[in-house]
Amino acid sequence: MNEAKIAMVTGASKGIGKAVALRLARDGFDIWLNYRSDTKGAEEARLGIEDCGRSCTLLRFDVADAKSCAEALTPLLKEQTPFALINNAGFARDGIMAMMPEKDWQDVLAVNLNGFFNVTGLLLRSMLRKRQGRIITLASTSGQTGVGGQVNYSAAKSGLIGATRSLAVEVAKRNILVNAVAPGFIETEMVSGLPRERILPMVPMERFGQPEEVAGAVSFLCSADASYITGQTLAVNGGIFTG
Repeated sequence: MNEAKIAMVTGASKGIGKAVALRLARDGFDIWLNYRSDTKGAEEARLGIEDCGRSCTLLRFDVADAKSCAEALTPLLKEQTPFALINNAGFARDGIMAMMPEKDWQDVLAVNLNGFFNVTGLLLRSMLRKRQGRIITLASTSGQTGVGGQVNYSAAKSGLIGATRSLAVEVAKRNILVNAVAPGFIETEMVSGLPRERILPMVPMERFGQPEEVAGAVSFLCSADASYITGQTLAVNGGIFTG
């Protein structure tokens, strides 16, 4: 019997991250599930993963804290190397640039960009030794096109798309494929307070997406069917941006 592959998903106690973790468990992956503070959500996700017949290791740490990342992951990486890393952890703190506190700028970049560096850097070393792996980062439509009130978030997500492209070139010879998925408006807590009556007319499909639809894109990029795809950004946005 072949040993199960491992997928690590950051920020996976709810929303898109949880949907990704559950989908990859159904695909046959054991899951390393990272979360920062939502213990209840993480436990619920763990139970769902175990119901799929897969194991789940809960990892509580803040991806923006390099020391915490290393303390949590280094012991595990001495024994096992995930086949897939899904960088999902992130958050937005919207506001117009002219009135944005420096903390709002720094905090959004710290979780999205520094978090990508802290976690990916650790797992990448092990993947390079194994000469295989998939790294998939959740970007956003905001990182592909301008969105007023999201200068910090757009900067962070644009940075992740650029990092994805460059890292893909660096590690392609080692059979490590690096891609991004850019969701549009997805039914999560992040869109709960948005004015749907103004947004939906801009979406050609006239609805918000579901977390499971984003998870399907991640599942594809982790599969053998995506074995010649790297450095790409796959948009899951209902047609709101096609550039």
